[in-house]
Amino acid sequence: MSDALSALLADAARGLFPPTDGSATVLPQPNSRDAGVISFTAHAVIFTDEDPEWVLTRLRNAPGDPLSAPLCPPFLTALTARTGRMVNNIDLLTVAEPLPGEPPLPLTPIEDPDHPRVARARKFRDEVRVWACEAGVVVLGRGVAGRWEAAIEVDPAARGKGTGRALAVSARHLVPQGGVLWAQQAPGNAASVRAFQAAGYRPVGAEALLVAS
Repeated sequence: MSDALSALLADAARGLFPPTDGSATVLPQPNSRDAGVISFTAHAVIFTDEDPEWVLTRLRNAPGDPLSAPLCPPFLTALTARTGRMVNNIDLLTVAEPLPGEPPLPLTPIEDPDHPRVARARKFRDEVRVWACEAGVVVLGRGVAGRWEAAIEVDPAARGKGTGRALAVSARHLVPQGGVLWAQQAPGNAASVRAFQAAGYRPVGAEALLVAS
């Protein structure tokens, strides 16, 4: 059943979205680590191993606008209490196609499994790969439903110089096997949002991951 979430994400990457009918779809978790909520335009997808009827009932009874209910505090609070997990953030979910050739920055792979950035990334992703340059760091790994995900860090001295965009573009050159590349940005981090969109990542929805506490 984890294939259902993979197929849904693959469709979204191609611009094919669930029906904009205000409904919600409940899917099983693709693995024991990954659970959460993805909100597309007028359609939410909740991937959890909890009882689907419980999830849908909580959504129907949630206060406020039903279109926003899946990512609003009342429902997320109930879901985290039910699962014993926590929500780190509600992120903008973006996607981009791979790019051919070499990245625009001189990046060196970090092979040390104990490197802090590698160790942190492995808590949330599989097959983690990290590259660094003087200006920052690029992280790739397989996240939700096996999708390739990118994250970047910009050195403080390199901020405001287009470095974030260059790192995000570099990730598109580094993604293995020609797969599409996903990235999440905190909406309040406007610099990150601008950098990824300038690097060609398209917004497709919003996402809240339920992290094991």
